Amino acid sequence: MAAKEGKDNSSRHITPEKFYVEACDDGANDVLAIDRVSTEVTLTVKKDIPPSSVTRQIYGILGTIRLVAGTYLIVITKKRKVGEFFNHLVWKAMDFDILSYKKTMLHLTDIQLQDNKAFLAMISHVLSVDGFYFSTTYDLTHTLQRLANTSPEFQEMSLLERADPRFVWNGHLLREFAAQPEIHRFATPVLHGFITMYSCSINGKYFDWILISRRSCFRAGVRYYVRGIDSEGHAANFVETEQIAHYNGSKASFVQTRGSIPFFWSQRPNLKYKPKPQISKSVNHMDGFQRHFDSQIISYGKQVIVNLVNQKGSEKPLEQTFSQMVNSLANGMVRYVAFDFHKECSHMRWDRLQILLDRLAEQQDEFGYFLVDADGKVVIQQEGIFRSNCMDCLDRTNVIQSLLARRSLQAQLQRMGVLHVGQRIEEQAEFEKLYKNAWADNANACAKQYAGTGALKTDYTRTGKRTQWGLVMDSWKSLIRYYKNNFSDGFRQDAIDLFLGNYSVDEADSVSPFRVQKDWKFLALPIIMVVAFSMCIICLLMAGDTWTETLAYVLFWGSASFGTLAIILYNGKDFVDAPKLVQKEKMD
Repeated sequence: MAAKEGKDNSSRHITPEKFYVEACDDGANDVLAIDRVSTEVTLTVKKDIPPSSVTRQIYGILGTIRLVAGTYLIVITKKRKVGEFFNHLVWKAMDFDILSYKKTMLHLTDIQLQDNKAFLAMISHVLSVDGFYFSTTYDLTHTLQRLANTSPEFQEMSLLERADPRFVWNGHLLREFAAQPEIHRFATPVLHGFITMYSCSINGKYFDWILISRRSCFRAGVRYYVRGIDSEGHAANFVETEQIAHYNGSKASFVQTRGSIPFFWSQRPNLKYKPKPQISKSVNHMDGFQRHFDSQIISYGKQVIVNLVNQKGSEKPLEQTFSQMVNSLANGMVRYVAFDFHKECSHMRWDRLQILLDRLAEQQDEFGYFLVDADGKVVIQQEGIFRSNCMDCLDRTNVIQSLLARRSLQAQLQRMGVLHVGQRIEEQAEFEKLYKNAWADNANACAKQYAGTGALKTDYTRTGKRTQWGLVMDSWKSLIRYYKNNFSDGFRQDAIDLFLGNYSVDEADSVSPFRVQKDWKFLALPIIMVVAFSMCIICLLMAGDTWTETLAYVLFWGSASFGTLAIILYNGKDFVDAPKLVQKEKMD
């Protein structure tokens, strides 16, 4: 079946006065004209584009953002085809251009120039994080079930109007486009997360298998700086994952969610390998908790919480509080299941995950999945959802989601007639390998976007076994996470907040947000520690006249280095790379 090609690319034309962008629609004569001085956006026609303009091909407009130097236009300049989604092309955005409306920077002071450069680096950083997807003809932000339950009027809306705002990562950048309905078709809503599509064969029957993870842009951020929920009930690292099977015109879908433990808690980095989680004592947790589940029930129906955190140590208070709050909520639509993943699967006993699957089986059968036949008639609706979480909602969570999704797919493929009665997906070697690798790739994408590295435990997801090499790789990734979480995540958090509009640049603001005066100890103590440690090593290598003299020197410099290290660790929160732009409720 040929996909709707449309005209999935257009051209931008630049003159000193204006940007011109052609419409993506086939045969459309309309051209978007953006005045670089007044920033006014109007519609014109192709013949009005000056012949002297500089022309480049683009694949969509991401939006506009105001920085110190003025407004910038962000466009997609490179894309890669992901696949075809029910006769629609889906693309991955691979590269972008950030174009200044201003022709020169002469109006800026040196400090303003530096700040503008810092803000541009932040925007570039967000755009460099893999995982931006779009389609010019299909709404990727909604599940099949949500789309099936919409009105004809909804279907007639532009992609920008109808998109689920939770999953439009350039929603803030497109705010000016949203205000002018006549230019909506020039805007490209972009999803952040993961999409993969495969054409598969079992028993000689060909079907499409699709996996989509949609990351929410509400309460978005990085691992240690954004935890829990905000006052609106939005959970950190909230991801909606939909698995779709398409055979002979019939489409089946199974949806799951993941999200941070939904009350007010934090885990700010402090140079320790694993900072202790802190549950806020100064807020009414029930307010945000109830808002969270009210919105989840409206969106997805019944909720089964699958909490995978440890039930001892520093994670224990989070599990206990979560359980107590579900009991206090006393909502028959919300059920709580706790499973201590690390304890149950210790000593490589990953077969024990079956215990959890057995506990959830009856509920999963009750929830079912979404199924629409070849005539477009809805046969079954998914009645509820599994909301899984661990601490980061990455590694443990992804393992469990992949197992629940496989169980659902088993039922779907049997119902569609792809699998014979009694056949199991695990026995279809070729498809099983593809399935496991896709879920491991999904884990890696979500982990890189939140924690800065690929996921842990992907050896199990890919092979069904835990390996010694997998443990070694997990240790390496954990070290990289430690470094990033302590020494570069402040910048990453600032970049996300700027991109999503949580922080707005005020051109009139004379005080730079980056000129924070650091105390002398932030520079002096690390230098003292390095010098003292170096001297300790030198004294060991270059022995003195007597062993007592050597020992005295080693003890002196060793004590100095370890004493300084102790002071640094005691003041750990002051030494990490903290965000500078947004200092509000979510950062506390």
